[in-house]
Amino acid sequence: MHSDKEGKGGTATPIAESDSEIEHEPGEKNVSRQMSESSLYTTEDEEEDETHNKIELGPQCTLKEQFEKDKDDESLRRWKEQLLGSVDINAVGESLDPDVKILSLEIKSPGRPDIVLPIPEGGKPQCPWFTLKEGSKYSLKFSFQVTNNIVTGLKYTNTVWKTGLKVDSTKQMIGAFSPQSEPYTHEMPEDTTPSGMFARGSYSARTKFLDDDNKCYLEINYTFDIKKEWLAT
Repeated sequence: MHSDKEGKGGTATPIAESDSEIEHEPGEKNVSRQMSESSLYTTEDEEEDETHNKIELGPQCTLKEQFEKDKDDESLRRWKEQLLGSVDINAVGESLDPDVKILSLEIKSPGRPDIVLPIPEGGKPQCPWFTLKEGSKYSLKFSFQVTNNIVTGLKYTNTVWKTGLKVDSTKQMIGAFSPQSEPYTHEMPEDTTPSGMFARGSYSARTKFLDDDNKCYLEINYTFDIKKEWLAT
């Protein structure tokens, strides 16, 4: 995973980053069955898993309150300044809750023009949202902006179905980020599309961006195709 943050002034790292390995559920490849619309929604088991895995944090406070705490401790003050970087404390407001806005999404593939994915209103883009060539390498790159407060445990999840049966489930922890005017940019590790007659066809999927409170900042339900060749550009 590329854990760097890219901004106008160069690169920087997020405040904190957990295990960056992508998690895939085993045994979810090359299967098919009659499509079920209910597959597009989170199951009760998945909801329970997310609830059980939720980390209980201490009382929330605004970023300004955090900064004002222990202000007489010089070493702690310098550490907070280093942690928050160029954040304008007076500009972030008094909100307890962070806000994350996904600004752009694009698929990168070596030797190919980037596929820019328009972020749909209501979370449902036109069908198919994009088309990939079988056996091709690709990665997802996105930019996002954080406001109000520090977001912790920001993560990306993606679940894929083919004809109603789940064939892939991905979860990646991105990290913790402080609010700032410049957007953060993150690129997922490179992956390879499946290949072969049974891999080609139409897929349905759901992507989410959540934090460690399971607050969802963007959910997209979409379809995509895997074909023998790239579409003509």
